[in-house]
Amino acid sequence: MYFAIIGDIVESKKILNRNEAQEKLNHILKDINIEYERNIAAKFIITLGDEFQGLLSNPIHLFDIIDKIKFKMYPIKIRFGVGIGNIDTNINKEMALGADGPAYHYARKMIEEIKILNKTNSKSQYNTDIGVSSIYKTDIVSLINNNLCLCYFIEEKWTDKQRELIEKIMFSNKTQREIANELNLVQSSVQRRLKSSGYYNYIYVKQCLNRVLMEVWGEYKYAD
Repeated sequence: MYFAIIGDIVESKKILNRNEAQEKLNHILKDINIEYERNIAAKFIITLGDEFQGLLSNPIHLFDIIDKIKFKMYPIKIRFGVGIGNIDTNINKEMALGADGPAYHYARKMIEEIKILNKTNSKSQYNTDIGVSSIYKTDIVSLINNNLCLCYFIEEKWTDKQRELIEKIMFSNKTQREIANELNLVQSSVQRRLKSSGYYNYIYVKQCLNRVLMEVWGEYKYAD
């Protein structure tokens, strides 16, 4: 069982300095490949000017990886398709290219569905930037996607200052008190700002989704 992630930069042609954005993305993906090496079956790599992909052998850090890419690339927005399934060809550990199978097909399917869903003329009443697809445990997959929509709703309401604070909390490995000192605030002020942003709800849902992925797919193999 593998977990394919395909990322697609939203409205990439409107980015003023596309070369700079691509270099930044390339640097982030290299860091991801190092930090999560134990869980990566094929390293993340830019496949097109506005797309990248990677393959995980274990889902424990799937949403951690996606969040890190999203935060580090902000304000550039990215849509993510995640496919859960087998890989039918040989896998090159050094790059997520050449391999093929259901996992990639499902990830591509979700990228296309999100593109349609988020069009301004879409009749849908909800939006998202991450979609998961698989033929296995489709009821659980649906539940995961519904929760991801709620996370997207919370995130879209963050101000730049809230996002900056949340990024520090999530990725700096510093305590709230240490971050409060950096921002000339008291720790209780940081906590109030996080609470008002919906951060605690956001991170709780993501942690629950990671646990679900591990409980359902982290230890078991499903045959086609």
